[in-house]
Amino acid sequence: MKIGFIFPGQGSQYIGMGYELAQNYPVAAAVFAQADQELGFPLSRLCFEGPAEELVQNDIVQPAILVTSLAVRAVLEEAGVYPEVVAGLSVGEYTALVTAGALSFSDALHLVRKRGLIMREALPPGQGAMLALIGVTRDLVNNLCQEVAPLGVVEPCNYNCPGQIVVGGTLPAIEALEEIAVKRGARKAVRVAMNSPSHCSLLQPAAQRFVPSLVGVTWQDARIPVVCNVDARPEQSAKMLRHKLAKQLCQAVLWEDVVWQMEKMGVTHLIEVGPGHTLTGFVRKTTRLIKANNVEDEVTFKEALNWLDEAKGGEKAS
Repeated sequence: MKIGFIFPGQGSQYIGMGYELAQNYPVAAAVFAQADQELGFPLSRLCFEGPAEELVQNDIVQPAILVTSLAVRAVLEEAGVYPEVVAGLSVGEYTALVTAGALSFSDALHLVRKRGLIMREALPPGQGAMLALIGVTRDLVNNLCQEVAPLGVVEPCNYNCPGQIVVGGTLPAIEALEEIAVKRGARKAVRVAMNSPSHCSLLQPAAQRFVPSLVGVTWQDARIPVVCNVDARPEQSAKMLRHKLAKQLCQAVLWEDVVWQMEKMGVTHLIEVGPGHTLTGFVRKTTRLIKANNVEDEVTFKEALNWLDEAKGGEKAS
């Protein structure tokens, strides 16, 4: 058995995330308490109680997802569950870097807060959008983007799993693509609940502004491999991890390829650590060779422990 942890990104948040584990496990409560102290405002209360309109702001939701995921990780590790490889989708990559020992919790927390602020300023709400295309190939998406390109920027942002690709860009181009997507062969086109697009060239200026923040924190070589968003390759070098993270804001996330890479590395079980179960679904749609489950609350935590125990028992029996 080879266990990997995967960490969700923006869009997985909901009011009440992390609350149950923080109430029942002091290690989880301690993560939220440290975050509140570091940031100087009650992030935990926004996670537990909302309001939703405040929680969804880029500079709030990104640290909120990081902290919730790290609280869940603390509970898993207290139970003796550790990963041999990690990855995270978009802002979830920062959670992966903390777990691998490449970044400190404090540095990652302030980085994602800064990242959210820069993204918020890069493109005001209403000027850009993201659209999930279902039942598509990469070639079809590229052709759709070329067709509407005269209306503005539109590019693939997230290759989530076979048949599902998210595009992002300026609003007129996204609206035009949304109009024609199903007519051209997509099964469905669904708007993504994001304040502004990410992982596309519109964020190039923001990515450049963010580089000094990345350079200004302490990096360590990772203890375990981090499979990176921008090239789906495992990395442990502090220098290379920082370099790849600097490109992440304005380049597409190759999540489907990340899962294939983990399969090549011999991963047999993936645990989605943090709010929601979106990544678990992506893994199941990508490969049958990796088993995947999510942990976000008391019920899913207990289920995951039983799931791992059964898998270990099966290994011994065979």
